[in-house]
Amino acid sequence: MLKDSIFKLTKLRPEFASQYENQPPDQFGFNLDSFAHWEAFFRFFYDDYYHVKVVGIENIPATGRAVLVGNHSGGLPIDAYMTNCANYNLHPHPRRIRCLALDGLLKLPIIKDMITGMGGVPARYAVAKQLLENDELVFFYPEGPRGTGKLFKQRYRLIDFDPGFIKAAIATSSPVVPITVVGADEIYPILGRLEGLARFLGMPYFPLTPGFPWFPLTTSSLPLPIKILIVVGKPIHFDYPPERVSDKQLRLHLTKEVQYNIQRQLNFLLRHRCTAFTGWNEQWLKDLEQSLKSKPQNK
Repeated sequence: MLKDSIFKLTKLRPEFASQYENQPPDQFGFNLDSFAHWEAFFRFFYDDYYHVKVVGIENIPATGRAVLVGNHSGGLPIDAYMTNCANYNLHPHPRRIRCLALDGLLKLPIIKDMITGMGGVPARYAVAKQLLENDELVFFYPEGPRGTGKLFKQRYRLIDFDPGFIKAAIATSSPVVPITVVGADEIYPILGRLEGLARFLGMPYFPLTPGFPWFPLTTSSLPLPIKILIVVGKPIHFDYPPERVSDKQLRLHLTKEVQYNIQRQLNFLLRHRCTAFTGWNEQWLKDLEQSLKSKPQNK
């Protein structure tokens, strides 16, 4: 089965596979065997469960470094995997995406293999900077576990972004690519959190959902089949020299600017959604895609 997945990966997207074949072992655990296995697994959810729609995937740079930044939600980081699948399957020149992942997740059996297999790396500034200096794509989720742990009543309201992604972008002269995801906030409606139990278990939060922990795990862990839309914005080039990375006020200002842009995009996409289970009008999505095809932004 794994050999079949690798064959399909190499056959269908040779431009992706050729970049990582016959390379020294990746220090963070990425390899084509694992990617082929997990990409095939998540593609079922991408194609047949969430029916993911993608607009602007070509805005992810085909070459060179870039900071990807997006909203984060859903109890589980499904938004990261759906974006990875979209990039691999739809981008004219697909590359691996190095998503920053919490150390706690990288200590869990199976979960660690899944994260690293799809290109995930430890969520540390030094790691992100190193990868950017090597001209990779690094995906920051500045809301962190606060985003995935949002209550259902707080859905689609962004929590203040951590400015680490701006720091990395300025320090490495990397463009920032904003990515907005609609749908993931509703796949696991979190109605409450048990903070004390979370601290005892060493978890960022312990969620209470309509199914968990009241029903067996096999049923309570099943996400809702919400239609997901991923919109990749135009790269934003911050024309500041690396020395400005020490300017805290500048970092905070630019962080707020990116956060507000993604929040405005979220609000706009939600206003034009038919329903959570039916998604968006196809013609409207085509019009949206046309509106994104313009020159990169400069700041």
